[in-house]
Amino acid sequence: MSAGPGARPRLSAATVPEGVAPLRYARDRARSGIVHLGLGAFHRAHQAVYTDDAMAAGDAGWGIVGVSLRSPAVRDALVPQDCLYIVEERGAPGGRHLVGSINDALVAPEAPERVIAALADPAVHVATLTVTEKGYHRDPRTNGLLVDAPDVAHDLAGGGDPRTVFGFLAAALDRRAAQGAGPLTILSCDNLPDNGRLLGGLLDDYLAARRGARPGGWTSPSSMVDRIVPAITADDLARLPVEDRALTVCEPFRQWVIEDRFAGPRPRWEAGGAQIVDDVRPFELAKLRLLNGAHSALAYWGLPLGHAHVHEAVCDPDLLAFVRRQLLAEAAPSLPPSAALDPAAYVETILRRFDNPALPHRLAQIAMDGSQKLPQRWLATIVERAATGLASPAHLRSVAAWLAFVGDASGGGRPADDPLASRLETIWDGQATPADIAAAIVRSSGVFPAAFGADEALVGALGAALAERLSKGPRAMLRDFLGRS
Repeated sequence: MSAGPGARPRLSAATVPEGVAPLRYARDRARSGIVHLGLGAFHRAHQAVYTDDAMAAGDAGWGIVGVSLRSPAVRDALVPQDCLYIVEERGAPGGRHLVGSINDALVAPEAPERVIAALADPAVHVATLTVTEKGYHRDPRTNGLLVDAPDVAHDLAGGGDPRTVFGFLAAALDRRAAQGAGPLTILSCDNLPDNGRLLGGLLDDYLAARRGARPGGWTSPSSMVDRIVPAITADDLARLPVEDRALTVCEPFRQWVIEDRFAGPRPRWEAGGAQIVDDVRPFELAKLRLLNGAHSALAYWGLPLGHAHVHEAVCDPDLLAFVRRQLLAEAAPSLPPSAALDPAAYVETILRRFDNPALPHRLAQIAMDGSQKLPQRWLATIVERAATGLASPAHLRSVAAWLAFVGDASGGGRPADDPLASRLETIWDGQATPADIAAAIVRSSGVFPAAFGADEALVGALGAALAERLSKGPRAMLRDFLGRS
């Protein structure tokens, strides 16, 4: 694509600007061995970068076919620039480098047959997923598949193109079995506890519900992923000397821990620093309850305090002290002992990473889809501690902060951005007191585990915390809890 007079050229192999580290392999020799479902910024900053490193180390057969499950926006950004894009790491040491591990980009609703064919290709040995919590159609109370969810029901009924990851995976597994294409590793890279076993169980549920053949030849290892990847701004795009519509900005830190349960060949992701281990659970639980739990706390407290970004919220002395207490006094002790992890040191590393003004990570982005995130990040900790007689006052206050956030949407204070927004707002609007609101949402929203709703003391404590949050406001509530009034 040519640029007009005075216009910046579109990124291509011929227009890589000075200061951007080039590819370290011959891209024309790269073959596709991975299909990735959910072609968002996180994938481009994480799995695609690790794969780029593996290809640079000599694994040329692991290029990626990326699939957008909904919007054509990423495909339209990548394909005109030959699927090349720049990753810009902000913070020490930082730097920009070109990534070429994505060979093609598809849009599932536009080309469902091409997606199935890619997944069924005998040269493809790994399917990776970043489809967010919503993409799993998981019942948070049972961890089973929501077979009545509209898109799941559509796929189970057959007769139309798939809409869900399960519909695409099932069709591809059927075809692989029929063609003798070999086994497939299906690797979840979403922030969900025991994500591989969860994905495998949900896929089993789907295969059972369709009442057809149940193809084998696949595994679903668990993995833990970590890298902060904020949304791109117009200023980010404008700072480049070339036009890169798939520019991806992230922090320098990255981590990928993968369970060694592959069905067949895999990339040498260790070349990029990935850890292949027997048990991912200590790593993923620490990340969910400490890093992700801290993110959610900063969002639901920080937004009403007037903060827009993580680095601003973590520099608020009251909020920083509260979050540190929530993590160290309640979340960290809930983790199983592990020789590989020092929770206190991990917490301090997290808080240092958050204090990065070069990486403005929007709190509003983190606050999205709270109903899907809180069960893993906070609620499991509260229930587990309660079962051993331990209180979780900081966590309960943070849940109350989320409830107040829900109530603000119900009152028209801001747009709702949650798959259960309508249900939550209806419940909120139908109750008279904070105690009633808390009890109704706990027991009727589908967000809270049954054990939470069955514990009258927990429900009562949450109602009291919500009443305090609504009457005092966030600042006074934090300061009272910290003894700073």
